[in-house]
Formats: sequence, C-alpha cells, structure tokens
Amino acid sequence: MKMSKNKKERFYAVYSNLPLNLREEIIVVVDKEPITWKLAKFYIDEETKLGKTILEKLDALKII
Repeated sequence: MKMSKNKKERFYAVYSNLPLNLREEIIVVVDKEPITWKLAKFYIDEETKLGKTILEKLDALKII
C-alpha cells in the first residue's frame, strides 16, 4: 500500500521540528485510541493502513 508522499513528507517535516518532549503528546484519536506523534511516526514508517488513516486525519485537521 503506497502512501501519499506529499502527506508523508509534510508529516516528517513537522515531526523533525518538534521538541523531543512534545513527541509524546496526543495529536489525533483513531477508533477511540489516542495517537501520539511517536506512535504516528511508527505506523507511518511501517506504511500500515492505520498510518495512512493517521496521515489523512492530520491533513484534514491541517496539522501537516
């Protein structure tokens, strides 16, 4: 499953500029589960279905 490079690149740009302590903050909730920046990065790195969902939600919320 290919993820949109544009969204993925924007995620990494934002993530790389975050202070380390903020990476533990919850940024989105998917299926009633809170997702932190670090967890989002894990799922996006692995190119999972959940990672794609996270990217879509972050884009819709204009976080990336």
